Amino acid sequence: MRFLSLFRTAMASSFTVHRLHMRGRSRLEKCRNTFETIFRRSVGTEPEVAQTQGARGDHSGDKDGPKSLYNLMADRQEQAEKSVLISCPSRTSEKRFLKFLSNHGDIKKHFFYESYGVYAVVEFASRDNVVSLLESAAIPGVSHESVVPFKSRLLSLRNHSSVDSPTQQSGLPCQPQTTVPISELIQRLSREESVDDQINSLTEAYQLTEENSRLRFLVCSLLKDIAASYFPECTIRPFGSSVNGFGKLGCDLDMFLDLDSISGWNMKMPKSGLSLEYQMKRTNSERHVTQSILSVIGECVDHFGPGCVGVQKILNARCPLVRFAHQPSGFQCDLTANNRVAMKSTELLYLYGELDPRVRSLVFTIRCWARAHGVTSSIPGAWITNFALTVMVLFFLQKRTPPIIPKLDYLRDLAGPADESVIEGNDCTFVTDFSKIQLPSNTETLEQLLSDFFEFYAMFPFSRMSINIRKGKEQNKLEVTPLHIQNPFETSLNVSKNVNSSQLDRFVALCQESAWLLQQSENRTPRGVGGDNTPTPWGLATLLLPSQVAGIKGRKKRKREPASERIKSLLESLKNKNEGWKSQDS
Repeated sequence: MRFLSLFRTAMASSFTVHRLHMRGRSRLEKCRNTFETIFRRSVGTEPEVAQTQGARGDHSGDKDGPKSLYNLMADRQEQAEKSVLISCPSRTSEKRFLKFLSNHGDIKKHFFYESYGVYAVVEFASRDNVVSLLESAAIPGVSHESVVPFKSRLLSLRNHSSVDSPTQQSGLPCQPQTTVPISELIQRLSREESVDDQINSLTEAYQLTEENSRLRFLVCSLLKDIAASYFPECTIRPFGSSVNGFGKLGCDLDMFLDLDSISGWNMKMPKSGLSLEYQMKRTNSERHVTQSILSVIGECVDHFGPGCVGVQKILNARCPLVRFAHQPSGFQCDLTANNRVAMKSTELLYLYGELDPRVRSLVFTIRCWARAHGVTSSIPGAWITNFALTVMVLFFLQKRTPPIIPKLDYLRDLAGPADESVIEGNDCTFVTDFSKIQLPSNTETLEQLLSDFFEFYAMFPFSRMSINIRKGKEQNKLEVTPLHIQNPFETSLNVSKNVNSSQLDRFVALCQESAWLLQQSENRTPRGVGGDNTPTPWGLATLLLPSQVAGIKGRKKRKREPASERIKSLLESLKNKNEGWKSQDS
């Protein structure tokens, strides 16, 4: 009860602070500059930020290049602060709905989606519009239940009309929030004219949409309103797949509670005279502080967070976190704090993805292939993780002649003073000015890269060598594990330590099979339509079908195009393995 009474007081002050904050008229540019300083400080970079003017640096998405990660996240956060999430009856009239909301201000963007009902994300022109809307909302009246009076920007639309007109009964246009089923994807890819087109089509179908990205930042903003009850200046921002450019529709939402955004850190104290400082609780370690904060925030989310269910406080993990499901968005959420190395990893992957569009396309394709064959899994275990698989793709691209992306040490050497970042003794420094990164021209097609990826790892000496994107080359293993992939920043860690021998062997066998399939002439071009008027799988689509490793021996009798020496060795390996399986079966 003491906790409840304290939180009721906190909730009251929280809404007051929230309203004052919403009434502020800070300009977007000021927000962006402030955010960039906070972001760099939160990931261990010096607060003095040099403004880069590179071809792909701090531009706002104009013809000179895409936005930097800083600007992208600042814009998304600004949009989220001016947005609300509204549960709507399924037969709501869109026109009537927008007209009703427009009474509180101009609407910049809106969209609908489905998750335990139909929801609308609505962005207003200003924070004042949101304040006006919230002031008109009522606390729900219930006869047999009690409600926690925590006011947030998650609302429900009520229709008090007794009869709807025919125009009001039309369904709302909902944006997709999950990927298409694998069977539908295979049919879609089978209709394409080239393997490159197939890879691009898969990427388009799987990558996060504009609407899904906005929703992720809005959920972070709603969670921030809860945390602000205790830390009014804190920020909650997404990291990982939600923002690094490699996230697919339906992926989890990883969030970072950033307390470094609170003013007062590292203030210069006068050498003489008087000064003031806050009295604060002291504890033995930063880890204990993180655990205590997440424990309290977890309680708040569990007891007072609308739509947050299944809250688990996993505080003894290597990286303490709070895990829960956010039903209104459909996201599985992990909230961490003091996870600055993960933020730098996010920034690095974003940079690699921006250097060449083939990077993201190949990562999406390999991830889809891996999930189709059970190489990766959403369940923790001995499987290869998506992060480890992504690093394997990056390493492969570093090994091309010429390389498509640079090694991390090269990016480290190009870094300027503003890029310096050391986190808990780990060197996380790399250049962020795209104009400084000069790469030789590589014109390989996506089809060639896909085929060579499978050949590369079908022949990789996993028993002796480790993968290292910092050096861009294989290195002798430092520990006895089936698969060793060095963490790019925490270099003493192996990001694939969980993978066992059987899972690695299966990955290699699937690489062998996929390399073989892509060499077959019947799989290199579209094969028309079958008897049931559905396109016959070819190219990439054949790689997503159930594995046929055990059936390759019989198919070898078909006429094939001349294969490289590497393909011949792959075929011989498959032949020996199939003969071994046959003898075991007998």
